[in-house]
Amino acid sequence: MSKIKIYLQPTPVRIWHWLNALGIITLCITAVQIRFPEHVHLFASYKSAILLHNVAGLVVTFSFSLWFVYYAVISRSLFKVYLPSKDDLEHGLARQAKFYLLTYFLGWKNPHHATPDNKFNPMQKSAYLAIMFILVPLVSLTGLLLTNVSPMRDLVLLVGGLKILIALHFLLACCLCAFLFTHVYLATLGKTPLEHIKPMWTGWEEEEETEESPRHAA
Repeated sequence: MSKIKIYLQPTPVRIWHWLNALGIITLCITAVQIRFPEHVHLFASYKSAILLHNVAGLVVTFSFSLWFVYYAVISRSLFKVYLPSKDDLEHGLARQAKFYLLTYFLGWKNPHHATPDNKFNPMQKSAYLAIMFILVPLVSLTGLLLTNVSPMRDLVLLVGGLKILIALHFLLACCLCAFLFTHVYLATLGKTPLEHIKPMWTGWEEEEETEESPRHAA
């Protein structure tokens, strides 16, 4: 069966993805030393870990803005790409979960075929919807409050005080870190471990040509 190449990931999306990945990985590493300074000494000092953590937070905030502007303003496909359809919720989630948990290991094909207009399977849409519209904004907001405690004292008190804010930021960050590991694992579940990772470098994904194959191809 012949193969075709589909232009799946535009340049702005790829730039955002790797900026975001670099920022989140840096946040996770620096957070370990900030949270456990008596046991972890990855950086020269506690102060340098905090500084790098804050810079990484700004990078993630910037990349999030890049993502939002591209999908909401430039391509105008934010909800089309990330909002699960009725069929996704009624049938797609169970079908995709079955693939990840069972049929992938039996050698079955992925029930979802990515196209420029339908990049993500139902589970990805649901996860990204929660991550990009709830988790990332909350992590960014709590982090912003922690770096500006005095000017935003009233807001800090509104969420329950500094200890509650720190605990909330830490728990949200743990969720984001857990998503990172899950995301990397699921990205390797192609015919080869790099099949779904390569398009985020080149923009192009290669697949077998079928009657349903999209025409946005080379």
